[in-house]
Amino acid sequence: MTRVVIADDQALVRTGFSMILASEGIEVAGHAANGHEAIAATRRLRPDVVLMDIRMPELDGLEATRRILADSPVTSAGDPVRVVILTTFDLDQYVYAALTAGASGFLLKDVTPDHLVHAVRMVRDGDALLAPTITRRLIERFAQANPDRVALHRDLATLTPRELEVLTLLAGGLSNPELAAGLGLSEATVKTHITRILTKLQLRDRVQAVVVAYETGLVTPSARRPG
Repeated sequence: MTRVVIADDQALVRTGFSMILASEGIEVAGHAANGHEAIAATRRLRPDVVLMDIRMPELDGLEATRRILADSPVTSAGDPVRVVILTTFDLDQYVYAALTAGASGFLLKDVTPDHLVHAVRMVRDGDALLAPTITRRLIERFAQANPDRVALHRDLATLTPRELEVLTLLAGGLSNPELAAGLGLSEATVKTHITRILTKLQLRDRVQAVVVAYETGLVTPSARRPG
């Protein structure tokens, strides 16, 4: 059974999300009203997914996300614990900061029940919770907004020419089917390339791969979409 911790300072949000998830057989293992509680609950309960509100008292969700993922936590099954950011505003600059910290995506708080359940299951299975075009739009807006912020430092020299090509197209907002069509490859081969990119660069998911592509200068916000 998928296990979730919900971190939000609004009791109504926690209760509402809990009811939706429980009705679909997803266990809500714990709640948190601030970042400190979220960290403690994650370490104690080792859930599959943490739904993390950004704006909470005492310690916000951004710093809580950083601290949780810095420990490389794993579930009881040995899989990585994944964090999904909850936000009221689309393309909030804090969401970008959370993605660079290792979050697997974000959800708006007005998400429909079906989308919430699907999102939790998708992230549990290792997928990133951002459509390719939304990822590109988000990162183009904020990638260079704060030049003093510490970037995700990765050595792209470890990638093969084909892997660099895949990463460039990935950062341009292309989905796996579009990548496959553009490169004349099967979707299975594209997935293999992406897996190798993530492994070599020590990244959690394709969202962080796109962040790295922008922050290393492989792709620039002013660049046109490849292909």
